[in-house]
Amino acid sequence: MTDSNERLMQGVIPYLSIDGAQDAIAFYRKAFGALCHGDVALMPGTERVANASLVINGGVMMLSDTFPEMGHAPAKAGHGFTMQLVVNDGDLWWNRAVQAGCTVKTPFEKQFWGDRYGQLLDPFGIEWAINEPSAENREIAKTLKLA
Repeated sequence: MTDSNERLMQGVIPYLSIDGAQDAIAFYRKAFGALCHGDVALMPGTERVANASLVINGGVMMLSDTFPEMGHAPAKAGHGFTMQLVVNDGDLWWNRAVQAGCTVKTPFEKQFWGDRYGQLLDPFGIEWAINEPSAENREIAKTLKLA
Protein backbone atom coordinates (compact mmCIF):
# COMPACT_ATOMS: atom_id res chain seq x y z
CA MET A 1 0.00 0.00 0.00
CA THR A 2 1.41 3.41 -0.95
CA ASP A 3 1.77 6.21 1.58
CA SER A 4 -1.23 8.11 0.14
CA ASN A 5 -3.34 4.91 0.26
CA GLU A 6 -2.41 4.41 3.90
CA ARG A 7 -3.51 7.97 4.73
CA LEU A 8 -6.82 7.59 2.88
CA MET A 9 -7.72 4.05 3.85
CA GLN A 10 -7.82 4.37 7.63
CA GLY A 11 -10.24 5.20 10.38
CA VAL A 12 -13.95 4.62 9.89
CA ILE A 13 -14.94 4.41 6.23
CA PRO A 14 -18.63 4.35 5.32
CA TYR A 15 -19.54 1.54 2.91
CA LEU A 16 -22.92 1.88 1.21
CA SER A 17 -24.95 -0.62 -0.80
CA ILE A 18 -26.83 1.40 -3.39
CA ASP A 19 -29.24 0.19 -6.04
CA GLY A 20 -27.65 1.74 -9.13
CA ALA A 21 -24.09 2.25 -7.89
CA GLN A 22 -22.73 3.37 -11.29
CA ASP A 23 -25.34 6.14 -11.39
CA ALA A 24 -24.50 7.01 -7.77
CA ILE A 25 -20.79 7.32 -8.62
CA ALA A 26 -21.61 9.70 -11.48
CA PHE A 27 -23.94 11.69 -9.20
CA TYR A 28 -21.38 11.95 -6.36
CA ARG A 29 -18.80 13.21 -8.85
CA LYS A 30 -21.17 15.98 -9.91
CA ALA A 31 -22.70 16.81 -6.51
CA PHE A 32 -19.69 16.45 -4.21
CA GLY A 33 -16.64 16.53 -6.50
CA ALA A 34 -15.92 12.83 -5.82
CA LEU A 35 -12.88 11.21 -7.39
CA CYS A 36 -12.51 7.47 -7.92
CA HIS A 37 -9.71 5.99 -5.84
CA GLY A 38 -8.55 3.03 -7.93
CA ASP A 39 -10.67 1.11 -10.38
CA VAL A 40 -14.38 0.44 -10.08
CA ALA A 41 -14.66 -3.36 -9.81
CA LEU A 42 -17.64 -4.96 -11.52
CA MET A 43 -19.16 -8.27 -10.52
CA PRO A 44 -17.97 -10.74 -13.20
CA GLY A 45 -20.48 -11.15 -16.02
CA THR A 46 -22.58 -8.15 -14.91
CA GLU A 47 -22.60 -4.36 -14.96
CA ARG A 48 -23.14 -4.24 -11.19
CA VAL A 49 -20.47 -2.55 -9.07
CA ALA A 50 -18.79 -5.01 -6.70
CA ASN A 51 -16.61 -2.33 -5.10
CA ALA A 52 -15.72 1.32 -5.60
CA SER A 53 -13.81 3.81 -3.47
CA LEU A 54 -14.55 7.51 -3.79
CA VAL A 55 -12.53 10.36 -2.32
CA ILE A 56 -14.72 13.27 -1.21
CA ASN A 57 -13.20 16.27 0.56
CA GLY A 58 -10.12 14.28 1.57
CA GLY A 59 -12.02 11.28 2.99
CA VAL A 60 -13.00 7.94 1.51
CA MET A 61 -16.46 6.48 0.99
CA MET A 62 -16.89 3.02 -0.47
CA LEU A 63 -19.92 1.62 -2.23
CA SER A 64 -21.30 -1.24 -4.25
CA ASP A 65 -24.54 -2.20 -5.89
CA THR A 66 -27.07 -4.05 -3.82
CA PHE A 67 -26.83 -7.82 -4.00
CA PRO A 68 -30.11 -9.08 -2.51
CA GLU A 69 -29.19 -12.63 -3.49
CA MET A 70 -26.26 -12.28 -1.07
CA GLY A 71 -28.22 -10.47 1.66
CA HIS A 72 -26.96 -6.95 0.80
CA ALA A 73 -29.96 -4.63 0.99
CA PRO A 74 -29.78 -0.98 -0.10
CA ALA A 75 -28.72 1.75 2.36
CA LYS A 76 -31.58 4.07 3.25
CA ALA A 77 -31.65 7.45 4.94
CA GLY A 78 -33.49 7.72 8.21
CA HIS A 79 -31.95 4.51 9.49
CA GLY A 80 -29.54 6.06 11.96
CA PHE A 81 -26.84 7.64 9.79
CA THR A 82 -25.99 10.82 7.89
CA MET A 83 -23.03 11.38 5.58
CA GLN A 84 -21.54 14.62 6.93
CA LEU A 85 -19.10 16.85 5.08
CA VAL A 86 -17.19 19.39 7.19
CA VAL A 87 -15.97 22.08 4.79
CA ASN A 88 -14.60 25.61 4.80
CA ASP A 89 -16.74 26.83 1.89
CA GLY A 90 -20.25 25.65 2.71
CA ASP A 91 -21.95 27.69 0.00
CA LEU A 92 -19.87 26.06 -2.74
CA TRP A 93 -20.57 22.53 -1.46
CA TRP A 94 -24.25 23.23 -0.74
CA ASN A 95 -25.04 24.92 -4.05
CA ARG A 96 -23.22 22.28 -6.11
CA ALA A 97 -25.14 19.46 -4.38
CA VAL A 98 -28.51 21.18 -4.80
CA GLN A 99 -27.81 22.00 -8.45
CA ALA A 100 -26.85 18.36 -9.05
CA GLY A 101 -30.22 17.17 -7.71
CA CYS A 102 -30.12 16.86 -3.91
CA THR A 103 -33.33 17.79 -2.09
CA VAL A 104 -33.11 20.23 0.84
CA LYS A 105 -34.23 18.71 4.16
CA THR A 106 -32.87 21.44 6.47
CA PRO A 107 -31.77 24.78 4.98
CA PHE A 108 -28.08 25.67 5.13
CA GLU A 109 -27.88 28.42 7.73
CA LYS A 110 -26.23 29.45 10.99
CA GLN A 111 -27.19 27.13 13.84
CA PHE A 112 -27.37 27.67 17.60
CA TRP A 113 -23.88 26.13 18.08
CA GLY A 114 -22.35 28.71 15.73
CA ASP A 115 -21.68 26.63 12.59
CA ARG A 116 -23.52 26.93 9.30
CA TYR A 117 -25.27 23.58 8.71
CA GLY A 118 -27.92 22.03 6.53
CA GLN A 119 -29.17 18.61 5.46
CA LEU A 120 -29.81 17.21 1.98
CA LEU A 121 -31.27 14.01 0.56
CA ASP A 122 -29.63 12.58 -2.56
CA PRO A 123 -31.57 10.77 -5.32
CA PHE A 124 -30.46 7.40 -3.89
CA GLY A 125 -32.12 8.03 -0.52
CA ILE A 126 -28.92 8.92 1.37
CA GLU A 127 -28.95 11.85 3.80
CA TRP A 128 -26.02 14.28 3.64
CA ALA A 129 -25.13 17.17 5.92
CA ILE A 130 -22.92 20.12 5.03
CA ASN A 131 -21.23 21.69 8.07
CA GLU A 132 -19.13 24.85 7.85
CA PRO A 133 -17.52 25.44 11.25
CA SER A 134 -17.61 28.96 12.62
CA ALA A 135 -14.30 30.81 13.04
CA GLU A 136 -14.66 30.34 16.81
CA ASN A 137 -15.21 26.59 16.49
CA ARG A 138 -12.24 26.29 14.10
CA GLU A 139 -10.05 28.02 16.71
CA ILE A 140 -11.31 25.68 19.44
CA ALA A 141 -10.47 22.68 17.22
CA LYS A 142 -6.94 24.07 16.62
CA THR A 143 -6.46 24.62 20.35
CA LEU A 144 -7.51 21.05 21.03
CA LYS A 145 -5.34 19.91 18.08
CA LEU A 146 -8.40 18.44 16.35
CA ALA A 147 -7.83 20.40 13.14
